[in-house]
Amino acid sequence: MTERSELAGIARFTFHEGRLEEFKRLSARCMEIVRTKDTGTLQYDIYFNDDESECIVLERYRDSEALIQHAAHVGDLMEAILATGSVSGELLGEPSAELRANLAGSVVRLFTPFRSM
Repeated sequence: MTERSELAGIARFTFHEGRLEEFKRLSARCMEIVRTKDTGTLQYDIYFNDDESECIVLERYRDSEALIQHAAHVGDLMEAILATGSVSGELLGEPSAELRANLAGSVVRLFTPFRSM
């Protein structure tokens, strides 16, 4: 993370039996939304393990406003995506008060900077 306001996210999925193809279909729609609508998403990469039973999504956002915008753009897909498996996540950075409030009660754990280069 190069600037104080930049945020990084890590989402981890373990898929329910038979739900992998649904996740792939939904994640393709998500990627299209990110590419065409998001203005502050810096990175949005999806990785699978060897047997495709697990997935990690790496995300980077310019600032809290960019992440809030992204969440609004993909919000209609989130319930269906979350239904494909068990999910956990981490957000790294210093989110705004609004973003902190949005994260309350979610599966996302927040990690704030201690030391960085």
